[in-house]
Amino acid sequence: MDEQTWWRDGFEEHRPHLRAVAYRMLGSLSEADDAVQDAWLRVERADTGTVENLGGWLTTVVSRVCLNMLRSRGTRGEVPLDVRVPDPLVTPESGADPETEAVLADSVGLALLVVLEQLAPAERLAFVLHDTFGVPFADIAPMIERTPEATRQLASRARRRVRGSTTAPDPDVPRQRAVVDAFFAAARDGDLDRLVAVLHPDVVLRAEGAHGRPTVITGAHGVASSAPMYSKLAPFVRPVLVNGAAGALVLVDGRAVSVLAFVVAGGRIVAIDVLSDPARLVGLDLSGVLPGDRAGGRHGSGGPGSA
Repeated sequence: MDEQTWWRDGFEEHRPHLRAVAYRMLGSLSEADDAVQDAWLRVERADTGTVENLGGWLTTVVSRVCLNMLRSRGTRGEVPLDVRVPDPLVTPESGADPETEAVLADSVGLALLVVLEQLAPAERLAFVLHDTFGVPFADIAPMIERTPEATRQLASRARRRVRGSTTAPDPDVPRQRAVVDAFFAAARDGDLDRLVAVLHPDVVLRAEGAHGRPTVITGAHGVASSAPMYSKLAPFVRPVLVNGAAGALVLVDGRAVSVLAFVVAGGRIVAIDVLSDPARLVGLDLSGVLPGDRAGGRHGSGGPGSA
């Protein structure tokens, strides 16, 4: 086996892990694939003769690419990060394929990604690499041009924000599903009392529609006031898993018009994230959940030879 083939095979072996890193860093499936592909192009140009730990070296390359992409977002003045709905991973209730399972490992819920969107790029990198993937601070520090101790402090600050802004969901998906079904049943019937009962008093709804224009509604009564909209959606709801939790895909004439992610804790809904921007829905991989052959989106790109 020549060196080029060895590198290609090694990259392909680590690609699911690299895509998982990029997804947590960027909250975007298409950008994660782009980051992994960019990393491969850099590998082709790099002097790799002294690399001893292939997985660690590739993780560093992808992380640097993601860091640059995060910093570029800030200079372009994109949608405010505190309300952006990250790309959801939508899978059948029967379970995800092995590559998607790798991306979803360690319970990367959509609500967690929303909080990560609020972190500064260096904070996000330090937290994701250390707390999720166990990368030592000494290895992370050179990427963000800080000392290991300063990097530790960044990760600690990010950890406090994550713990203070997220709620651990009920672990049992069937119980989550029962609560989500009750939500749509109450909305369909226009029963505000039942709707409020299934919502946590401090529930937060984040929605991103056409042109990436975000909406945030807080409180059970505020979210329940949107019942007429959900009543219209209820007949078109298909149960799916969204980032491994009970969620919903809204299909009209076989076309995806909305994805809803729920966080259910203590038997009530504490967060709802809605993505209905047509431009972003087109970019999702919905294979396995759309009827017939209408699957679309990007999936599995970013490896060698997929320019």
